[in-house]
Amino acid sequence: MKYMYRTKIINILLEAKKDGITEGKLLQLLGTSKKDRKRVLGVLEALIRDNIIYRSKGMLRIKGGKYYFEGTIVKVARSHGFVRNDKTEEDAFVRGRDLLGAVPGDKVLARITEFKDETHNSDTAEVVLIKEETENILTGTVTDVNGKLKLRPDSFVAEPLTIMRWNGNKIKDGDKVKFTINTRAEHHSDITVDIEEVYGNSGFAKVSVDAYIDEKAISVDFPNEVIDQAIAIEKAGIKAMEISGREDLRDMPIFTIDGADTKDIDDAISISKTDDGYSLGVHIADVSYYVKKGTPLDMEAYQRGTSIYIADRVIPMLPKQLSNGICSLNPNVDRLAFSCLMNLDKNGTITDFRFVKSVIRSRVQGVYAEVNKILNNEADEAIKEKYSEVIGQIPLMNELFDILKKNRVQRGAPEIDSKESKIICDENGICCDIKERTRGISEGIIEEFMLCANNCSAKLAMDKLIPFVYRVHEAPDPDKLLNLQQTLVNLGEDPKGINEKSTAGDLASVLERTRESERADVISNLVLRSMMKAKYSEEPLGHFGLVMKEYAHFTSPIRRYADFSIHRILSDYVGGLAIDKLQKKYAKFARTSANRASNTELVAVSAERDCEKFYMAEYMRNHVGEEFDGYISGVLDSGFFVELPNTVEGKVDVMSLPVGDYEARDNISLVEIMSNTVYMMGDKVRVKCVKADVSSGLIDFILVK
Repeated sequence: MKYMYRTKIINILLEAKKDGITEGKLLQLLGTSKKDRKRVLGVLEALIRDNIIYRSKGMLRIKGGKYYFEGTIVKVARSHGFVRNDKTEEDAFVRGRDLLGAVPGDKVLARITEFKDETHNSDTAEVVLIKEETENILTGTVTDVNGKLKLRPDSFVAEPLTIMRWNGNKIKDGDKVKFTINTRAEHHSDITVDIEEVYGNSGFAKVSVDAYIDEKAISVDFPNEVIDQAIAIEKAGIKAMEISGREDLRDMPIFTIDGADTKDIDDAISISKTDDGYSLGVHIADVSYYVKKGTPLDMEAYQRGTSIYIADRVIPMLPKQLSNGICSLNPNVDRLAFSCLMNLDKNGTITDFRFVKSVIRSRVQGVYAEVNKILNNEADEAIKEKYSEVIGQIPLMNELFDILKKNRVQRGAPEIDSKESKIICDENGICCDIKERTRGISEGIIEEFMLCANNCSAKLAMDKLIPFVYRVHEAPDPDKLLNLQQTLVNLGEDPKGINEKSTAGDLASVLERTRESERADVISNLVLRSMMKAKYSEEPLGHFGLVMKEYAHFTSPIRRYADFSIHRILSDYVGGLAIDKLQKKYAKFARTSANRASNTELVAVSAERDCEKFYMAEYMRNHVGEEFDGYISGVLDSGFFVELPNTVEGKVDVMSLPVGDYEARDNISLVEIMSNTVYMMGDKVRVKCVKADVSSGLIDFILVK
């Protein structure tokens, strides 16, 4: 009742705005009975004490009405949370005491209390009321607290919560479960819960991944109508009438190169030498031919936005009948494609290009590791035989790649060595090894060739004024560049060229100068963090990191809706639809597709990163007690992070260090004040793994030396 009156009072006063309202009128609008009058007045006085409303000249008014906004709780940690403004999509920091017990997914009314400044990169807000309690799935882990089973939530950190009902589930310590909130409270620790479902033992990464996917509302299974449509398309195959009118490229030595375990193959290549340079073909699965606007397949792909890759599983944007079947450019079968046919001169400059609907037949399903062996003259006879129909193209590919790579360096595009993890699971889905994902020459070749096609698609759209979905990467925020400059100084590195107006070339120079430094990995990460995040936009804002004015994503329509959107637009263009009609038909589509693609990409990136931690902890659980060499990768007041050569990262808690008074300085070092002992980012250290908690993905190290 108290909660209900709080909500009603605030809503009434927000509606009254500056005019305010008398206490009597407020009570009248609330329809307060004599019995509840005392309770309402108590709520009113509490709101005044909380500085949310105030009395002035007999009127009640909301305080700072213009600073209120409706938002969604997106994160809750032990001492704070974040609320996302539903209009601006910007996140505001909320202190734990100002959350009112809100949990992720709750729709709230919040008020800005402090605006962001030089020292705070987000506004600070307080939750005034919870407007709508989340219906999202909530997950957590059952834990034994002094002989009593309680629930530790995954998405908001608090003391273990009291379990009120089991709903027929048999639960035990360590179970990963789905739960609902039984009773709310202004303090998270007072919330009580009901267990709805048991996933299994939280000690297995795949169980924690299942729970994570549910809690983040990531769709795994496709609706029946979507599957039915996909099956019908695959069953129909490719008919002769679908090939007529397309450019027949089946006689060309076209082939694909991907990872050994890739099943959704959406790009193939062809190359030949010309008198003036090179003829390069990038052939992409013609997904938009099969997925028509407004169909169940289209609507589901739009909602998903992108495929998600987690360890040994894929959550695809399209059903396997398309992604691994009729759309996938599998070898020795006819496939409908959308080809970008380019001519490049001897300097690697694209002199002309055209986009055509085509039919192709890939000669071989190439594998990066095998092509790298051919390029390094290490291929055995079996590999040479497999690639016999295209082996003459491989040295030519490398020749053009060398030119394109040199051009990229000359443009000033930074070469950021960001490490990626390769999670290796056994037949039961349990992580048995983790390695740094390595890149050979062929990976670079494919990347450069795809960049060429992506560049051409954006050039065409910009030249013809066609509505489009661009991949954009804006220049860094000047403040972040100045922070980078100061951090480099603090690390003892030369910050030459780094200022608030630094170009991509300036950042590239820093990376090149420090490539042999013992802090090279740290500096690479710092440069990356100083940049803006790439996103999708209907406006051609250019790509800072690639140093390209024209750039879009054309090459992965099986995996990304942004690429698929471009295919739909370009299909009408090559089909002869007039520019004015294209503009009318696709202006809104480009805008909504870009926004959706950006949002779903964030979900996918977070899922891949967060779930990776479960597998890292699962792997390290078998190495507790062992020692490892690593380097300090991050610093907090509470300790520092150490990254191992295999990309696994764990934390050394300050409490495990020698007794002293520690403080983090300049975000790069943890210093013990009395002894002036310094632990700096990039320092080589030896650590012992003492704990690995799969459920949270947290790994604990202690310092050995």
